Amino acid sequence: MKSLVLPPLSALYGAFTRTRLAMYRRGTFRTNSLNRPVISVGNITTGGTGKTPLVEWVARVLATEGKKVCILTRGYRRKDPDRRILVSDGTVVLSTPTEAGDEPFLLATNLLGVAAVISDANRTAAGEGAIKHLGSECFVLDDGFQHLRLARDLNILTVDATNPWGGGGLLPYGHLREPVDGISRADCVVITRSDQAENVEALQADLDKLTGACPVFLSCMQTLRITPLHGAHDASSLTNPSVAFCAVGNPQSFFKHLRQDGHQLILERSFTDHYAYTQKDIDTLVRAAEHAGAANLITTAKDAVKLRSMRFAIPCYVLEIEMRIDNETELRRLILGAASKSHVPA
Repeated sequence: MKSLVLPPLSALYGAFTRTRLAMYRRGTFRTNSLNRPVISVGNITTGGTGKTPLVEWVARVLATEGKKVCILTRGYRRKDPDRRILVSDGTVVLSTPTEAGDEPFLLATNLLGVAAVISDANRTAAGEGAIKHLGSECFVLDDGFQHLRLARDLNILTVDATNPWGGGGLLPYGHLREPVDGISRADCVVITRSDQAENVEALQADLDKLTGACPVFLSCMQTLRITPLHGAHDASSLTNPSVAFCAVGNPQSFFKHLRQDGHQLILERSFTDHYAYTQKDIDTLVRAAEHAGAANLITTAKDAVKLRSMRFAIPCYVLEIEMRIDNETELRRLILGAASKSHVPA
């Protein structure tokens, strides 16, 4: 039934997407400007492509040059998607994961003293408010590749080396958000998880054809640290075997990362992306871990923001990662060049 129903829906989705893109190209749909530099980070598929660590990396690059940075994000699957939430003003976190969304809350926490974060579906209005009330000088547009309403000075596309084309089909049959020829809008491409894929060179060749040979950068996630979810333990007590669990777009990448770091995973449990955990879920995980002979649990930093209020009968640890980019000097040059562009207020 699935194979009969979803392909026609994907064809309709593709027709709608192409029409929408064409209307922006012709000017039928208006693109707004914030009159400030905007760096967009996005993807062409659904699911986790490693976009959030890159958003954090870009914000830090801008901040090191003295820019007053604000991240504009939709805040996917937050409690009230129509409400604007000031997640952080850059010095204080002002919301909860439920209000902000798990990824915006994580960005706000990691970027204290570096960047403000606002969750709002209307990124243009949010940016105008940030200029007026926060004095923001430069913006990072999170998940912005398809958000054509807002003009940008640099369009960065992330492509996951472990699943670059989302199965090859458009939504809902596959995971492509738009036809692959949309990649031609990218000013540069960052291939994520390049260390977890076998034939990255072939992917680079495909991207050269699709983009017209725009700059392509290889990146991977590296472990920054492993920390206890709660303060009752420390990382030195983390022992094998472990149970790993997560609610992210690409759970297998998380599990593979842990195994590459030398963790013995006796069980792996994945939930849907952005899943809202309950205490019952945690109790079930703990029982499964104890039954399998595991002494502890390991999860992601994205999951951890939703888990700190939960009770764990055995220790739970959090993998914190950071992005490492090959030839990062050139990517920094592109970002800072875009950030230095002159914008004359309308």
